[in-house]
Amino acid sequence: MSHRFLAIEDFNELIQSWSGRRIKVTKHEMDDVDQTEMTLNQVSYEQNTRRIDDYVPMHNLLLHGDGQIETLAAMSNQPLPSSVYEIPLENNTMYEFDGEKLFITTERGVYKIELT
Repeated sequence: MSHRFLAIEDFNELIQSWSGRRIKVTKHEMDDVDQTEMTLNQVSYEQNTRRIDDYVPMHNLLLHGDGQIETLAAMSNQPLPSSVYEIPLENNTMYEFDGEKLFITTERGVYKIELT
């Protein structure tokens, strides 16, 4: 597998091609690890122009679909609270692809997205 960094446009083209398929998102933020499995119905982005502080990201990747969240610390499954999974994006976000999995690395954490 060839591991490579992607421009946001290339990342977007790849994630869009996964629409209609089942994906797993693994989020590593600080000491927290969660896994979400969902059927990816649509991919979109939002821009937050009315930010009060830096905690609210300027951009979000929105993965639309139904699924379940598994909180590894609590070892429990729960349905997604809404039919949208949000990933905060920053100007310095890195996008990678290893031939099977996508990785999004931000200052807050790392998100791994893979087909299931």
